[in-house]
Amino acid sequence: MIELVRDFFAWIEALPPGLAYVMILAVAYGENIAPPVPGDVLIVFAGYLVSIGRLEVVPAAALAIVGGTLGYMTMYAVGRSIEGALMDPDRFRWIPKKRLSKALEWVGRWGYLVVAANRFLSGLRSVIALATGMAKLGPWKTLAASGLSATLWSILMIAFGYWLGENWEQVQVGLRRYSAVVTFTEH
Repeated sequence: MIELVRDFFAWIEALPPGLAYVMILAVAYGENIAPPVPGDVLIVFAGYLVSIGRLEVVPAAALAIVGGTLGYMTMYAVGRSIEGALMDPDRFRWIPKKRLSKALEWVGRWGYLVVAANRFLSGLRSVIALATGMAKLGPWKTLAASGLSATLWSILMIAFGYWLGENWEQVQVGLRRYSAVVTFTEH
């Protein structure tokens, strides 16, 4: 698995900058739709690419922010559209019902603060987005809060990758640990 990840990042590093930017946008969007997508690691890697002069910081950050926000809002729209069906035990079996229930509790208790914190809750982002849609939080406030969260997280991740420079691979270990602590799972 580690070799596959290394090959993936070597491939991204070899891409022309325009295609690397497209990958940042696509992966930042996709990680909200299909959580196994390694969005955080790619954003940190983008910071590394900025540090070696392969990418520019503003487009890399902007595309990570836009992708993350649009991905969140897509899942919000899904939650808003099919709300009750998501909790049906016989439907959407791949959706973790316990996590979704917990996210609904959090949204009920803290509302838009959960949306603003969603990027910092690795492993729960998609279910939080679904829950905010199910709870019918306002779309404009949800967009603003998810955009704020994506902005803070993306800037932090790109800065971290830039700061780490060629030691960016150390981030994979740290993000795995962070994810395990935040989602109470083992990796």
